Amino acid sequence: MQNVTNPARSALIQREKNIKRLVKRVFWTFVALLAFLAVTGAAYQFVSERADRSRFPQVGRSIDVGGFSLNLNCTGQGQPQPTVILDSGLGIPAVGWQLVQTQIAKFARVCSYDRAGYGWSDAGPFPRTSLEIARELHTLLASARVPPPYILVGHSFGGFTVRLFNQLYPAEVAGVVFVDSSEEDQQQKMGRSIRNANAKDLRQLRRMNAVMPFLIDFGIARAAVTRSLYTQKLPLDLRDELIYLQLQSKYVKAILSEESFFAESADQVRAAGTLGDKPVIVLTAGAALPIPGVPNEDASQFFAAWVGELQPRLAHLSTRGRQIILPNSHHLIPFEQPDAIVSAVTDILEDLRRQP
Repeated sequence: MQNVTNPARSALIQREKNIKRLVKRVFWTFVALLAFLAVTGAAYQFVSERADRSRFPQVGRSIDVGGFSLNLNCTGQGQPQPTVILDSGLGIPAVGWQLVQTQIAKFARVCSYDRAGYGWSDAGPFPRTSLEIARELHTLLASARVPPPYILVGHSFGGFTVRLFNQLYPAEVAGVVFVDSSEEDQQQKMGRSIRNANAKDLRQLRRMNAVMPFLIDFGIARAAVTRSLYTQKLPLDLRDELIYLQLQSKYVKAILSEESFFAESADQVRAAGTLGDKPVIVLTAGAALPIPGVPNEDASQFFAAWVGELQPRLAHLSTRGRQIILPNSHHLIPFEQPDAIVSAVTDILEDLRRQP
């Protein structure tokens, strides 16, 4: 008896073969596309990073502070008057002081530095608490032969460094400028919505830290970053340099390590004592920014406590402390109103000259 193939079955078999061929074709097309994007991204990162290295050479010099190096940039003249030391906020490399340092260098000796993991500095040892950072700063200045006394200027998280440096080496501190500086009780003043938003940001930072080498190596981080990360008031070259220094794995690790130990640093600052009768100026941002994911009412309540309670506490650390509110500036005062910081340093110097 002759075998007769079922036409329906034959068509079904042929359709299955066609689907398998299509799936294989789509799969290998997808693999080829991924490979193309990976090679293109890696080439884009290599060429762009090489161009940035040429465009933005190291500003300052690397100083060994005990097994790792920190970058220190000192400019200007002014001895024998105190040297001005600039300490950045969380996530800001030393070059972020450029608009301030250029002006202060006209009348005083001034130094900015990259904390461990930032800019041109190596990653530092754990834990990354403010007490450890203050000790590293002291070692850096001593190793670089930058003699005291100092006028310490601390922006945001850098304010913790200033207070602990004064606790450890009080004879070396002549005066202080706090620039919208962190205060040890600020987290207790935050509402639940702000604390939840901060916790979410910290979780996101941990995830970024895990994938950052991949994102950088294949050009994804470079393609995703925008100049809007910083105020549009900054010169274009400075914005580009800040972004270049952010596109490093150690940078994300540095922020995460400092942020993770914030509560411990706050406890250290809480026990640091006062600034005695040293001249102190507290510059406070008077313009609030909305906080993503936080109701405006909660953000407004915290901002009112920041301006009216937490910042005045910093001024009260000294019998010669005073607060100046800058109504047109947000938190990034070194970018938005550098002249206010320069003026505060000038006032401290004049106050010191009047002392007998």
